[in-house]
Amino acid sequence: MKDSEIVNRVETVCRNIQNRAGVRLLLACLLAKIHNPQVDIRKPYTEIGDSDAYSGRTYDEAYISAFINKYELPCNPTTAFLTPALRNRNTALTPQVDLVGRPPLVYQSILHLLDDVYSNRVSTKKLLAETIRQLLMVRDERHHRMNTLLAGLRASKGAGKLSAEAIIDLIQQHLRCKGASRLPVLAVAAAYHAASVRLGERCLPLQSHTAADEQTGSLGDLEITLTDDDDIVTGYEMKMKRIAREDIDRALQKIISSGKTIDNYIFITTDIIDRDVEEYVRSLYEKTGGVEIVILDCIGFLRHFLHLFHRLRMEFVEAYQILLLAEPDSAVSQPLKEAFLALRQAAESGE
Repeated sequence: MKDSEIVNRVETVCRNIQNRAGVRLLLACLLAKIHNPQVDIRKPYTEIGDSDAYSGRTYDEAYISAFINKYELPCNPTTAFLTPALRNRNTALTPQVDLVGRPPLVYQSILHLLDDVYSNRVSTKKLLAETIRQLLMVRDERHHRMNTLLAGLRASKGAGKLSAEAIIDLIQQHLRCKGASRLPVLAVAAAYHAASVRLGERCLPLQSHTAADEQTGSLGDLEITLTDDDDIVTGYEMKMKRIAREDIDRALQKIISSGKTIDNYIFITTDIIDRDVEEYVRSLYEKTGGVEIVILDCIGFLRHFLHLFHRLRMEFVEAYQILLLAEPDSAVSQPLKEAFLALRQAAESGE
């Protein structure tokens, strides 16, 4: 494309790591316009009521999802039209609309691109092709970085095993990174994966990071069962903040409404533990009919685990890495995955 301003807008939409929903919006609108040239590309809501309006969400869910999954394109795994900035709208998406989305520049770029198509400043097909080209470039660049980091990690493995305390340092550094709210869940899950045979317990598959417990019917972020049984014996809830009494009360409601009989409900926090909340938790054993509710410090939990199962410490690191890399980018960003690989390589090589 010759228009550098339009190319720059496409790059802004395709390369922003904070927002991966915007590019799905753009793809869906462009596809709809190519499929039916009579529609106004700026009107992806049938609620508008005009004859040239259309359902952008239908195109997004029916066609874009399969396309991005097939080619592993760096986009949100779910429709863009359910994100806060785009749901429940009934107006044309013109450059004057404030979508109140983050970062604002991404949404402003999208609105200008839709207007560029509407005003015939750019061909719909050319803009769609450029958008896909940019996404393929981002995908390949990510794959290259990940492969380079993994190759470097494999090359450094001859340096010897990490100590339990070195692993604690590694996890602490990773938890300090931006956007780390999913990591405590993965750390505790990795502990169970590593020691499942020794414990006689296993963790159930992780639910989506964005799914509410009420939607999934789960008791928390992590559910533990006996190896040869499907009944949940322990539920974990992770918080990157201080645990409050309200969090405890909500957990009690979940336990009661679930009708499930569990042994433990464990809160894992990366913040300090208030003494009065700790005392409140201790008073609940008899009220719950024998359910142990406890609040544990995340790093303290991992430190005890790694020393208790000292011979499994590298199995823990491997399990954590596998779970981390398997997470969708919407839960754990690509830079956060790359950060762990770089931190691990530095730790194992003694740098």
